[in-house]
Amino acid sequence: MNRLVKILLGFLLVLSFTTTSYARDQIKIVGSSTVYPYATVVAEKFGKGGKFKTPVIESTGTGGGMKLFCAGVGANHPDITNASRAIKTKEKALCEKNGVAEIIEIVIGNDGISFAHSVNAPDADFTKEQLWRALASKVDIDGKLVENPYKNWSDIDASLPNKKIEILVAPPTSGTRDAWNSLVMVNLFMMLKVKKLKKNVLKLEKMDTLLKLVKMTL
Repeated sequence: MNRLVKILLGFLLVLSFTTTSYARDQIKIVGSSTVYPYATVVAEKFGKGGKFKTPVIESTGTGGGMKLFCAGVGANHPDITNASRAIKTKEKALCEKNGVAEIIEIVIGNDGISFAHSVNAPDADFTKEQLWRALASKVDIDGKLVENPYKNWSDIDASLPNKKIEILVAPPTSGTRDAWNSLVMVNLFMMLKVKKLKKNVLKLEKMDTLLKLVKMTL
C-alpha cells in the first residue's frame, strides 16, 4: 500500500493519497478547513481537465482528517488528507496499527497566523511572551509556576490596554491551533523555563504534558 501525505510543518498543509485503485471511481479527500478552499479549486480543475471525475472533498479539520485517514485502507477510507501542520507521532502510530503504511509527507505551501482587533480599538504591539501569558493556563511569577492570574491585558504589562483578555481561536481539531501551540505556547514556555524557572520547579518533557499548560479562551 503506497500512500502519499502532503503536509506543511508549523502552518502547513497535509495531503495524502493512495495509488491503489478501489471500487469507487473518485478520489476522496478530507482534512483541514484552511486548505479546503484551495483544494476545492484544484479538484474542480482536475475534474474538468481530464477523463477522471472531480474528487470529493470534505472539510473535517486537520485532526478529524487524520483520524479518518489513519482508520484504514479501502473504498470506505479517504485517499488524501489535507492538514495545516505535520502529522503527529500518535497519528502515525494509528495509521500503522490500521495498516496504512508507507506514508509520504509532502509540503505544499505555508500558512500564517494573524491577530486582528476592532477598527475602533487602539493598536497594541503585542510580543509573543505577552500573548503566551494571556493564553497559558499556568505562568511563571517570581520563579514559580502558578495558575494564570491575568484578567486584563494591563495586568500582563502596564503599557497594554486596560481591557479584559478575550481571544477567539480555532477549535481543538484545528491544525492551525496545533501549530500555534507547538511553535509559540510550548516554545515560549521552554524558553521561560530555562531562563526564569528553577530546575526543580517543573520537569516536563512530553509535548502532551506541556500542552496541558495551554489555555484557550473560546
